[in-house]
Amino acid sequence: MSDFLIKTNHKPKKLAVFTALTAALLITSGCQSLQGAGATSSPSSMVQAQKLDNFTITGKIGVTTPAVSATNTGAQGGSAFYAWGQQQERFAIELIGALGIGKTNIEYDGQTATLVSEKTGTLTADNPETLLQKATGWQAPISQMPYWISGRSAPSDSAPQLDEQGRLISSVNGEWTASFTYKGADKLPVKISAVQPAGHKVIMTINHQSS
Repeated sequence: MSDFLIKTNHKPKKLAVFTALTAALLITSGCQSLQGAGATSSPSSMVQAQKLDNFTITGKIGVTTPAVSATNTGAQGGSAFYAWGQQQERFAIELIGALGIGKTNIEYDGQTATLVSEKTGTLTADNPETLLQKATGWQAPISQMPYWISGRSAPSDSAPQLDEQGRLISSVNGEWTASFTYKGADKLPVKISAVQPAGHKVIMTINHQSS
């Protein structure tokens, strides 16, 4: 799958979306790479970045899934623009052009994930991965993303690799292997690519919004 270009003329709208998403999360919780040369496989000798508790990002996500039978020989894929607002363990994601099911909203309150789209109606699941697969058939490591977006490995990750600047450049979570791209000396990744041996692939470009 080729890399994705972000359309900057969507930014004002996405920022407005994020303001609404972040406000909704606060109400719910309150009122309710360029990749550096030379990597190390010994992250314990370096201090990793801290996970961001609160963030807002925009970008584009593309998902590829492998053929599911002998008669279906080609991989399938889809893409969507997204706006993601995170508050502690809660998040709200809006997907536009959403992976074959139209405009979609996904929310997670730390215990239950909810997805709403015109095609599927309202669906719920214990975690966002199960929810996304139920609605679209796609697989994506959503629960690990808040850590990876912060430029650090998730608690359930193994074999994290850091560059000479102490930035995470690859990490493994179950069958997923993630790689990270940075712009210049930035500490936060601008792209995450996650792949499985079976052929599942997720590419996520990231625009970090200033608070």
